[in-house]
Amino acid sequence: MSGGHPHDHHHHHGTLTARAAIASVCTATFLLLLKGYASWATGSVAMLGSLADTSLDLLASLVTLYGVRLAAMPADHDHRFGHGKAEALAALFQVALIAVSAVAIGWRAVDRLLNGETTAHAEYGIAVSAIAILTTFGLLAYQRLVIARTGSVAIEADHVHYQTDLLLNLSVIAALVLDQYLGLTGADPIFGIGIALWLAFGAWRASSRAIDQLMDKEWPEEKRRRFLAVAARHPELRGIHDLRTRTSGSRDFVQFHVWVDPAMTVAEAHRVMDEVEHKLEHEFPGCEILIHVDPEGQVDNPGNSLAETDESGLSTGR
Repeated sequence: MSGGHPHDHHHHHGTLTARAAIASVCTATFLLLLKGYASWATGSVAMLGSLADTSLDLLASLVTLYGVRLAAMPADHDHRFGHGKAEALAALFQVALIAVSAVAIGWRAVDRLLNGETTAHAEYGIAVSAIAILTTFGLLAYQRLVIARTGSVAIEADHVHYQTDLLLNLSVIAALVLDQYLGLTGADPIFGIGIALWLAFGAWRASSRAIDQLMDKEWPEEKRRRFLAVAARHPELRGIHDLRTRTSGSRDFVQFHVWVDPAMTVAEAHRVMDEVEHKLEHEFPGCEILIHVDPEGQVDNPGNSLAETDESGLSTGR
């Protein structure tokens, strides 16, 4: 029932998320070339872990770019609710990649601990890691800006990667310094194991929001209450019940029932619903709203505890 405004808002989100994904692909490509050389020159497991992470970042960023472009496509004949869930699928694909790399790096680190190989040319690894840290800081700042404006889960999962990149690069520097300059031979593989565990934790964290979207999880309680408070301001509404909310990509979908005066005409009810929608769209831009009108006292699902909770929280809020 929303007008043209949400579509424009959604298109703007799509442009921002696509730009963030392109920035991410360019950063990963640059870092991949640098770390590939440093990994070959130093033979460091920590650097190899960092290289593997960047390779996955590149692949994941390409998937993210495809995911956000697909998610930004307008609704079509086969996807009437849009393509927002493509973002959550892209995020889950990234999670699978991170988990695989964590296992591979952990295995390589344990192998190094047992065989006791050493690293070389620490200065290359340290210089490359320092450049990577500066580049990553720039990308993270831009991603934070885009996430704040769009709430994109795919960009957020990508953001988690690059946050781990900062720690990875710092740990590579620490591992090389300890291993070569201070003579602690086990330091590099031990840092490698630490990196693998951190990656596994990042994968678990990034998966939860994507799964929430795919499972149509309700909005957080505070956001639901704020939505209800705005909706309940209209003086001609007698109550609100059966509120249902979900998020798909950067789009929100809401449906709820309202009670109105049973004597109200269809035209009057339509006017009231338009006014309620207009206020809600102002407070929750890009939200697609569906309102079902009931005569006061009508309960479609008697005994529905969710309906009762919403209704009692609202009737008093007017």
